[in-house]
Amino acid sequence: MNTTSTPPTRGLFIVLEGIDGSGKTTMAKKLIENLSAMGYRASYTYEPTDSDIVTVVKTRYKAYRDPYIDALTFALDRLIHVKSKIKPLLDNGYVVISDRYFYSSVAYQTACGAPMEWVIEVNKWALRPDLAIYLDIDPDLALKRKGTSSSRFPEFENIELMRRVRTIYLELVKRGLLVMIDASRSIDAVYHDIEKLVLSKLTSKTTTSSSS
Repeated sequence: MNTTSTPPTRGLFIVLEGIDGSGKTTMAKKLIENLSAMGYRASYTYEPTDSDIVTVVKTRYKAYRDPYIDALTFALDRLIHVKSKIKPLLDNGYVVISDRYFYSSVAYQTACGAPMEWVIEVNKWALRPDLAIYLDIDPDLALKRKGTSSSRFPEFENIELMRRVRTIYLELVKRGLLVMIDASRSIDAVYHDIEKLVLSKLTSKTTTSSSS
């Protein structure tokens, strides 16, 4: 007798965005921990990745970096990231939580001088997430919270740049590309709102899958 296994339902792709100090990494890892405790298979990832592409541009070609080179570098890194890690996990039913995605490229590279619509166009082939959340916080408070903790991209921690980045993120919220949560509140309050949005998506997905 031949038996065939039922393929897993496609997982859920969640993105957390915000300037450094907004708490997105803390929230992403807390979300992974709690979803796993609820019985979901959940996986954490982040962008830009530590791929050879990003590493070479940050080191060997550091002198040539500009908003355009960065945008193209991160877009290529992203496409490979989706194919090599994100999509395989989604295809196996995982909830994937990404700490930054293409919205970061739009916000940061636009703030550094590249045209917003061009950066969006460069990323038009990137997989769209099921939910993209922006954690909004004043840059002064973000830097205060961050303190002396290290960053992979310290060149983006200039206060004036962070203010421009925030303005662009807010524009993406207005366009309906991001769901905004006030990240200036306590960790518990912010996490409560994030989890509520994610569980709503998961419930909706389960209901849709059951009825199809």
